[in-house]
Amino acid sequence: MGKAKTSADQMVRYADMFSAMGTEPRLRVMRLLLSAHPDGRVAGEIQSELGIPNSTLSHHLEKLKSEDLVKVRREGTFLWYTANTEALRELLGFLYAECCTRNRAIKPYEVMQFCK
Repeated sequence: MGKAKTSADQMVRYADMFSAMGTEPRLRVMRLLLSAHPDGRVAGEIQSELGIPNSTLSHHLEKLKSEDLVKVRREGTFLWYTANTEALRELLGFLYAECCTRNRAIKPYEVMQFCK
């Protein structure tokens, strides 16, 4: 019974993560942070690069951070944002298990073609 609860909790977590990335600006933020991995970007660079107003960007970054998709660190007066690659790996692992191993909807080697 404990395993089913954990599985249900994980399903809720993954749904929340997908939801957090489910807007075009947040997906753009994630893409930018992944391209800047592992160093990350300061908020001003993200704002400048994507042309998102500061208050809106803060909202998007907070949502991504609250779902553990983005990490933030302070260096002096700057906040550096990085993609949480461990959380993304877990989310991709969930998708891989569902589509390629458990259900075989997509052949595993086809997924590997996307990675090249």
